Amino acid sequence: MNRLSAGPIGGGSAASAAGQYRVCGNCRKVPRQVMQANGLDERTNLLVEEYSTSGRLDNITQVMSIHTQYLESFLRSQFYMLRMDGPLPLPYRHYIAIMAAARHQCSYLINMHVDEFLKTGGIAEWLNGLEYIPQRLKNLNEINKLLAHRPWLITKEHIQKLVKTGENNWSLPELVHAVVLLAHYHALASFVFGSGINPERDPDTSNGVRLIAVNNFCVCDLANDNNIENASLTSSNFGNVMVFLQIADSLSELEALMERMKRLQEDKEDEEASQEEMATRFEKEKKESLLVISGAFDDEIVSTDVSRYIEDPGFGYKDFARRGEEHLPTFRAQDYTWENHGFSLVNRLYSDIGHLLDEKFRMVYNLTYNTMATHEDVDTTTLRRALFNYVHCMYGIRYDDYDYGEVNQLLERSLKVYIKTVTCYPERTTKRMYDSYWRQFKHSEKVHVNLLLMEARMQAELLYALRAITRHLT
Repeated sequence: MNRLSAGPIGGGSAASAAGQYRVCGNCRKVPRQVMQANGLDERTNLLVEEYSTSGRLDNITQVMSIHTQYLESFLRSQFYMLRMDGPLPLPYRHYIAIMAAARHQCSYLINMHVDEFLKTGGIAEWLNGLEYIPQRLKNLNEINKLLAHRPWLITKEHIQKLVKTGENNWSLPELVHAVVLLAHYHALASFVFGSGINPERDPDTSNGVRLIAVNNFCVCDLANDNNIENASLTSSNFGNVMVFLQIADSLSELEALMERMKRLQEDKEDEEASQEEMATRFEKEKKESLLVISGAFDDEIVSTDVSRYIEDPGFGYKDFARRGEEHLPTFRAQDYTWENHGFSLVNRLYSDIGHLLDEKFRMVYNLTYNTMATHEDVDTTTLRRALFNYVHCMYGIRYDDYDYGEVNQLLERSLKVYIKTVTCYPERTTKRMYDSYWRQFKHSEKVHVNLLLMEARMQAELLYALRAITRHLT
């Protein structure tokens, strides 16, 4: 049963919804409203509340609603940074969201916030491009591109330049609000592309947006708890023998992963590696991440609708540990932690956002149903930690108390390719990458992976930015 409606709650008929969205054949046959969501009262109530608050129910919210506890935390923090009292005026908040989403060519988020920008009194001329906006907003371009692609390059000098520019200066509370928004929407772009929510402009629709799916990957697939084999094989032309072999292969992968998790736990109880060995394993994993390549790409064409909001479009992600470049020091997490440093700074300069972000980080990191595919009563702590820490590793952040040997044992190459793509250049994500890892797992489990990647990325960006602000203050 599909749990994702073809259109918003309270929208038009199923026919009109199908006209607005390109959805899979099953969705066209069986359009369902989220309020009929298989008896999931908590989830339904949350979605109805979100619809009544914002006046819309977007596909991001619907896909996230698979994990109701997390969605509630996500919506609370996003609502606060966009709509509640804060240092920045409302139109600025939505324009900053547009600037952030544009770094990854995320039309879905851009179009959403173009509408919100105008609804909150934004000046329509600003939507013609960066040359039409106030200089103080233009001044965010540098930190926007660094945060999005190479946050380790942010220094206190970048902060000083923003807060000491005369009439166009930013106050520190305003800057923290802006940084939180930028990091939030960079990371949310990762979730959008990683989850197959990929829109394009369509002048034939009333709001100018038509949702399509990455490589015909309908977003409704993500709201079903069928495993990936059901989604990817039923419409194929493989014979029964090939289907059987692929399912058997994915089952063996699952069993092997569970065995590695069990062995890691047993080894940890027997003995722990020395600090020197832990450091060596981090450096090895950091350098091996250079070899994880998601594919060769020609220069990508950026549409006019997106490029108008981008300065220096050729600036993108470069590996932290590039060959022959050893001058970038590793960010030792113990020297500047979210819990002991970042949280208090952001909360002091932008009241209460620290509590909301901390709740969201903790929620996704600890979220578990103690299941893996068809197996129950499974402790997935080591796997969740490996996913989170691998993202931080690619951003040059090291945890002294974590054994990075676990990353290599738990994350196979296809998963690493997916993680690096979704985290570092999400606009390149494909359905094939999504299908290629954990083939026996449920869609809900893969959505959970995307939530972990999103929050790990956001936290990494914030750590670099807040550390630079702290150095500016001291």
